[in-house]
Amino acid sequence: MHVRELIDILSEHPPDAEVELAVIAPVDEAADDIEVDRYPVDGVLPWRDDDGEDLVIWLIGGAEDDLDAFLDAVEQDTP
Repeated sequence: MHVRELIDILSEHPPDAEVELAVIAPVDEAADDIEVDRYPVDGVLPWRDDDGEDLVIWLIGGAEDDLDAFLDAVEQDTP
């Protein structure tokens, strides 16, 4: 999805609506059940792939301790 597409989609919703990130994954590969983990979007992180060419925008969220540890690690890796 491109940023402009996300903006278009979000513009159709009330501006005070909460935005969450829902991660969908199978509970067990052999079963039909799925699991949905929901997290508030706590931030936006521009990210470049290893080759440094492709810019992607990450919507980030998660458990507070995990998110803090991730952001600390990313800040240490940034020159």
